[in-house]
Amino acid sequence: MIKKILIADHLHPVFKEELEKLGFECDNMPQISREDTLKILPEYMGIAIRTKFQIDREIIDAGSNLKVIARAGAGMDNVDEAYAKSKGIFCINAPEGNRDAVAEHMIGMLLSLLNNLRNADMEVRNGIWNREGNRGRELKGQTVAVIGYGNNGQMMAQKLSGFGVRVIAYDKYKTGFSDSFVKEVSMEEVVKQADIVSFHIPLTYETRQLVNEEYLFHFKKSVILLNASRGEIVNTGAVLAALRSGKIIAAGLDVLEVEKFPALNEQAWFKELKESPNVLLSPHIAGWTHESYRKISEVLAEKFSVLIPQLSD
Repeated sequence: MIKKILIADHLHPVFKEELEKLGFECDNMPQISREDTLKILPEYMGIAIRTKFQIDREIIDAGSNLKVIARAGAGMDNVDEAYAKSKGIFCINAPEGNRDAVAEHMIGMLLSLLNNLRNADMEVRNGIWNREGNRGRELKGQTVAVIGYGNNGQMMAQKLSGFGVRVIAYDKYKTGFSDSFVKEVSMEEVVKQADIVSFHIPLTYETRQLVNEEYLFHFKKSVILLNASRGEIVNTGAVLAALRSGKIIAAGLDVLEVEKFPALNEQAWFKELKESPNVLLSPHIAGWTHESYRKISEVLAEKFSVLIPQLSD
């Protein structure tokens, strides 16, 4: 069995250290290009990557000896999982490694929005002392709807438990998951009860552009919208329209339909989005803390160790 792993992106050194303890030979090449990866991939039985390029059919076909694709993160939308699995390749990821980071980041965004912290800070820095205009709202007593109850959704519910809120959750692919942190409900109940809605779902053909004008229309109350999953699940134009009408009170967006510059500046909706005082933006960093950088690699290494008997078949 070939026991070489190509680390084709920036992973914490602990990943390489742990795999070498398991008997693998790891080549750490975080700067490698897609073109060079295609050339050398037949030498490897595994590849580890974050987001640098798509692990598509071309890459998978080039990896004639591939047995494992390791994605250092939660989402698998940059890996053609179905095709990889059809070739007998194991696909692993590490949502357990950044779930604390994501939940803490989104709660931080939520508290900032509720208490007008960004606006208040800017005004004080500019000599404006406006207590009444920056009066906040308390989180306690509100109903938070978590959409998607996987690793990140579950951790969001757990961390909200100390705030005196009611947490409800909807997951299209799960049932029977009510626990001490959350009550499972239908989507019909979500749109009736939610004061805050937080998205923790993967990007798939079903979820792309899920949050559009029709989706938002059904909410009975004005809501705060939070998204730390994938930007493409949200139609930004629809969110902006809902912000203008008051259907959305405020939005905390760690992810956007289009990310990075200069592409972001070229979007027709970006000017309005960045100038909206009730929108808080961050550059897709909710799951990217100093701690999660290490934990993600530790989780991946542990999953490799579990796979070893199957890799030897």
